[in-house]
Amino acid sequence: MRSHEPVAHPVAHSIAHSVARRACAVSLALAACLTASPAVAASPAAPTDAPLDRYHRQQLSWGSCVKGPDDTTGRDLDQAGVRCADVSVPLDYADPGGRTITVAVSRLKATDTRHRIGSILLNNGGPGGPSVQSPPDVRKAMKEVGARYDIVGFDPRFVGRSTPLDCGWPVGFAWFSAGAGRAGFDRQVALQKDLADKCRAADASVLPHISTRNTARDMDVIRGALGERKISYLGYSYGTYLGTVYTQMFPGRYDRVVLDGAVAPGDYRPRLLKGSERENEKALSDWAAWAAERHDTYRLGRTRAEVLATVDRVVAASARTPLTIGVGADTFRIDDTQAPVLLFTGVADDTDPARASLGDQLSVLNRAAEGAAPTALSPEFAAGLRYLLRGGDGPSGVQNAIICGDGAAPRDPELYWRDIEHSRAAHPLFGPLTNNIGPCAFWDRPREEPTRVRHDAPALIVAATGDPRTTYRSSVELHRLLPSSRLLTLKGANRHALFGLYGNTCVDDEVNTYLATGKLPAKDRTCVKQPG
Repeated sequence: MRSHEPVAHPVAHSIAHSVARRACAVSLALAACLTASPAVAASPAAPTDAPLDRYHRQQLSWGSCVKGPDDTTGRDLDQAGVRCADVSVPLDYADPGGRTITVAVSRLKATDTRHRIGSILLNNGGPGGPSVQSPPDVRKAMKEVGARYDIVGFDPRFVGRSTPLDCGWPVGFAWFSAGAGRAGFDRQVALQKDLADKCRAADASVLPHISTRNTARDMDVIRGALGERKISYLGYSYGTYLGTVYTQMFPGRYDRVVLDGAVAPGDYRPRLLKGSERENEKALSDWAAWAAERHDTYRLGRTRAEVLATVDRVVAASARTPLTIGVGADTFRIDDTQAPVLLFTGVADDTDPARASLGDQLSVLNRAAEGAAPTALSPEFAAGLRYLLRGGDGPSGVQNAIICGDGAAPRDPELYWRDIEHSRAAHPLFGPLTNNIGPCAFWDRPREEPTRVRHDAPALIVAATGDPRTTYRSSVELHRLLPSSRLLTLKGANRHALFGLYGNTCVDDEVNTYLATGKLPAKDRTCVKQPG
């Protein structure tokens, strides 16, 4: 797993991969970064907003990233030459003289100082994904041009090493299926209300200030504190929405912008997965063909149709009686609200390791559906299920706090139920998941309206035609809204997030050429998935 791999749109990769990423995030110590090095003042040339001058001109004390004896991430960052600091920002930008919180940042400084371009800020998506850990791997992905940038990671407000929020959820995240019938949906309504109530009980005072627009404001404070007149940006998945919001709120304060796995603002909403059913079904079908060629390994069927029939049988069996898998402390009972989640998470990456992970998981579920005695799970699968069904060791709820703080959701559970029932005919597996109710149905109304695109922005938008999370259609729509942007398409890949992660030389070279020159391609470009 790459340490800067995006925490993509919710439940992005196989559950094992998704949880490994999240576990990395929540294992980060939550205290402020050490501040051992001398303070560096922001340049007075950087633009500021008068009420926020003290934030834009604050002195950042850069020091070790290590937070304690068990902080392996901090030690790895120190060894890579990364330094860490805290940025002070207002909790409420309408009251800049009031309560403050901290946003953790990391920086890997440019080594080619004679040809230095500036700072590039990173966001790995989520929402709620950290990126303090990311500069070393992004430097590698950027190849020669990486030496010309200060590469800056940050953990958004209430994430990772920044001032934390912990809702104390009993589950890892809120994305479940409604299941096969009304009883499952009613259980989901109760669960999702409980999750919202837990966040409100944890710290209701901060919830109104957890939003993408406030994160964009924090980014501009980071820019000012770094002394940059303009800042470049690399965002994956939800990070593309954050980057778009920044361009709209702070035109003229950004330089080169890469939006990888892009989501158009109109597609970013509390019901975040709704509308992605076709792409996920296509990805599942392609995976089924892959698994059929490996029947001797997974025993799921010798043809695509046979594998898909096995999927249907497993889900149907979980609806009749939860499937018991694993042994000892790692024994789990998987029902029809959870089994579709495992499938959904498994199809966002079409590389062989990700496909093999899903093959292993479905094989376990299939044996349980056939009545076989449970056996020990792989460590990765067990860790994933512990997170999904029992919650992690670290803070929970921030992802949904951001989503719910960005836009109002329908309140009436019956509306969701009608949408679920309507979706079953066309999308029996994924419709009850993508249309299900979530915590936002029980959240207080956001303080600000969602951001609309009113300014053009010359960004490079990167997208795979088969992306099952932020669909290719959404990337095309964002390109339409930003006429000066260019669309870099990867044909034939069912993959979410590409640059520096997927190993496509064409995509990586196009992005790095743009980052090196600042010049977008003269026209949209298309790359093709490489064999293997």
